[in-house]
Amino acid sequence: MLRVVAKAVPFSVAKHTPELIERPDHAAREITALVRAREIAVDTEGASFHRFVDRVYLLQLTTRERTAIIDPLNVPAETLAPLGAMLEDPAVETVFHDADYDLRLLARDYGWHVRNIFDTRVAAQLLGLKAFGLAALLERYFGVKLDKKHQRADWSMRPLAPDMLQYASQDTMHLLDLRDRMRDELATRGRLEWAREEFLLLEGTKWEEEEPGTAFLRVKGARDLDRRQLAVLRELVPWRDSVAREMDRATFRVIGNEQLLDIARAQPRTRDDLARIRGISRGVLENRAHDILDAVRRGVGVPESDLPRFPKSPRWDRDPQFDSRVNALKVVRDDAALKSDLDPGVLFSRERLEAVARKNPTSHEELVEIPGVRRWQAELLGSEFIAALRKH
Repeated sequence: MLRVVAKAVPFSVAKHTPELIERPDHAAREITALVRAREIAVDTEGASFHRFVDRVYLLQLTTRERTAIIDPLNVPAETLAPLGAMLEDPAVETVFHDADYDLRLLARDYGWHVRNIFDTRVAAQLLGLKAFGLAALLERYFGVKLDKKHQRADWSMRPLAPDMLQYASQDTMHLLDLRDRMRDELATRGRLEWAREEFLLLEGTKWEEEEPGTAFLRVKGARDLDRRQLAVLRELVPWRDSVAREMDRATFRVIGNEQLLDIARAQPRTRDDLARIRGISRGVLENRAHDILDAVRRGVGVPESDLPRFPKSPRWDRDPQFDSRVNALKVVRDDAALKSDLDPGVLFSRERLEAVARKNPTSHEELVEIPGVRRWQAELLGSEFIAALRKH
């Protein structure tokens, strides 16, 4: 059962009753009970598909005895502070599924830096599971089928419908049991230390500060533009972001990246020119055409000497044996992945293969010093990597 204020909503597979917490006094009592636990499952709901700046719009918490769904729009941060202290306590294990985005939101919104993490998605990958979404894992281990209809729901809206809260509660209700099963499997297969190393690397996950004025360089497809087109894009992206910020709407809901790239290429001079670009909405044409054309004119008018360019990638000394070393390492990696029943990219990514090929280590000690190389990877692959490199 799921209690929403005074109204109960059926939830057939729950071991206990999830409860929506909307008042600070209620939250304080619930958190006092929650923080007694030494393990807790956590999930957040954001609204990046709908809002310009995402934040924690719902906080789901499950211990062995209880599940709480806290509405952070009505519960102030100071009331949640004991929960933050709990999540930062290394003696408390915090279980997530796909922790990365949750950790970033919690760090930015509350300043919490979660310790002692268990991530069931990472565990699934290290176990060699091909389907590692939460729905697939819960069906595999418990026969529980999740309804995915609210995956892109707008969690910033209030009030939340009972079926949305039911959906949200399922994200943590079974995580502790799932953690138990997966931990046992990792231990049985000798991979628990692999997982612990990966989990440790998740600690401190947060968004890095972005250099102002560089967002246009991160638009997918921007590298295909020439420098004049890139100058137009440099004007369009901050305009689009300012409109999205003003409306508190996801940027693609104002105008998509593909349309910005097409505008940068076509460099329309009139409203009719702009209307020929596929995907420009009527609302944008009617209300924003003047601003877009102004941005295009500014980009077209940038002096040649001031045209933007992408930062130069690191230059490496020409090494005629580099490709052959990468291929030799790939053969070792792929063979080990097959024997371990692991995805090759999970076992050792292409980017890391190239880093090892450049460093060309001659010892285990040199291998583990290469950024990104895990200890467990070096132990599993190190001797064969070094032997393969010696041949080249």
